[in-house]
This record gives sequence, structure tokens and C-alpha cells, in this order.
Amino acid sequence: MAASAAAAGAGQAALWAGNARAADAPASSKLRIVIPANEGGGWDQTGRALGAALLASGAVGNVTYENIGGKGGTIGLAKYVEKYDADPEALLVSGMVMVGAVALQKPAITLAHVSPVARLTSDYEVVAVKADSPIKTPKDLIAQLRADAANTVIAGGSAGGVDHMFAGMLARVAGASAALNYQPHPGGAQVVEALETGKAAAGVSGYSEFAESIASGKLRAIGVSSKHPFQGIASVRQQGVDADLANWRGVMTGKKVPPYRRAQLLEAVQRATTHDLWQKTIKRNNWDPYWMAGKDFESFLELDTAMAGPLIYLLKLKA
Repeated sequence: MAASAAAAGAGQAALWAGNARAADAPASSKLRIVIPANEGGGWDQTGRALGAALLASGAVGNVTYENIGGKGGTIGLAKYVEKYDADPEALLVSGMVMVGAVALQKPAITLAHVSPVARLTSDYEVVAVKADSPIKTPKDLIAQLRADAANTVIAGGSAGGVDHMFAGMLARVAGASAALNYQPHPGGAQVVEALETGKAAAGVSGYSEFAESIASGKLRAIGVSSKHPFQGIASVRQQGVDADLANWRGVMTGKKVPPYRRAQLLEAVQRATTHDLWQKTIKRNNWDPYWMAGKDFESFLELDTAMAGPLIYLLKLKA
């Protein structure tokens, strides 16, 4: 796929134009980005940032967005396959959250029903508490989980997703996996609300979703899931708790979309992610660039999918 994209990039004057290899290629400049989550969360931010960069780079002429939230992206995945499986002008935002949700929920439609295009970014999990919380460090949270896990609510995103996985890792360190009281929410805004209203003792989400409340002093970050400090926050591992995890995001297309068109979509995405607007967005949201495409991304996704089931079993995560 990557080789096809490179050849297309060298030989095509316009992304959407037909060529000698594919005379019947659709001469269209529109693209639909399906975001399997509600507005405002990490997937929504990623999808809309990619769309803006696609437009700014001239890779496409028109972008529309479709949000389909619920169950860690599995509802959006199923509807995407149903509606856009053969649509050459549609992309699906995906990532580790969806991999985990599929492993936990075991839906009829899985990531085997879509085709990988590119991995885009990586984001780290921040563990946050209300500003006046007695929990000051990850070790304090571990101690509270050991003492009373059933009444220590941890808020995060969808069941089976990366937030849930990291909460499960913390509970496992505490020896309280079976008693983990994890409350899933449809987006980062709801996780923030649960913390600010005292409905949760701690929350797990991406930095970009907590950043405003941390800056305003309403929430306090006690650790991050990276191996090293991130945005001035010490990592959980550095503070003596053996847990780290990264959350990747990427885009897929339909299984029935022909190979030449997948190559064109890959070229468009690659062009967008090298544009200055995308680079500024990456920096502003504190995402890490995590580009991977072609056979490498397919192999990565296969491995990630294979590992998700055992990880969920090991952490005793529940839907």
C-alpha cells in the first residue's frame, strides 16, 4: 500500500484525478470522516484536525464529518461497515480504544471488517483528581484501592478502552482487579464533570481532555502513563507504580474499497499530516506523531488486536 501511495504521489498531478492505472477512479474532491464517538473527545479532535489539514494541504476540496458515538466506537464501526464498506470517499477514525472495546464486547462487526490506512498519533493517559482531593500521588490512589476498591470510583472513557485498561493496570498493582469500580463515560467532558462534582475519586483520560481543568486549578494531575515526564507531570512509573500505556489513533477505510483508491486515501492522509496546520495541531494538543502505514500498520494492528483479549482477561475488565 505504501509503495502504491508513493508511486501515486510521484505520478499524479491531482489526488482525485484518474490515471492510466485506474482510468475509472472517481474524479471527486469530497471526503467523509466518520468519527465513532461524540463531539469533543480525542477521536473527534483527531478526525476534525485531520479534516482541516486535508483541506489546508489541498488534498481534498470538501470534508464532512459524521459522529456516531457509543460503546467504545463499536457502534460507529458497525454503522460504518453497513453504510460505507464500499465507499471510496469515506474514512473511519479508530484506535486503541476501539481495539479494547471490540475485545471486551465481542461484537459481530470487528476491525477485521475494515482496512487500515494509517496510524496518526499517540496520546498518554493522565490520572487526575479534584484539586482538594486527599489523593496526592499514584501511591495514594493505590493505597485507597487496596483499602476500599469497591467504593473508590475511577471515571474514564468507554468500557474496554485505553482509559479502562490503565485503570485496570492500577487496580492490578493494588491487588484489587476484581473489585475495580470503573465508571465509563461517553467523553472527556463527562469524566471532568464526575471529578469536579465528587462523583469519582480519580479520573483517567487523555491530557488534551483534562488540560483546561488542570490549568484552571479545578483538577490536579497526579501522574501520566508515559515512561517519562509529560507536560510537567511526573509519570506514574517514576513515582513507584509499575504501569505505563500509550493510546494510538488512526484511520481506516472499507474492505470493498479497491486497492488503488486505498493508496490514494493514504497519499491524501500523508500529505495532510506533513502540512504545517497538522504539525501545529499536534503541538497544541500535546499529541505525539506516531505515523505508520501500509503493511507495517496492518501487522501492528493484528498484533494489537491479538494482545487486547489477553490483557482484558488479565486485568479482569468488565463491560
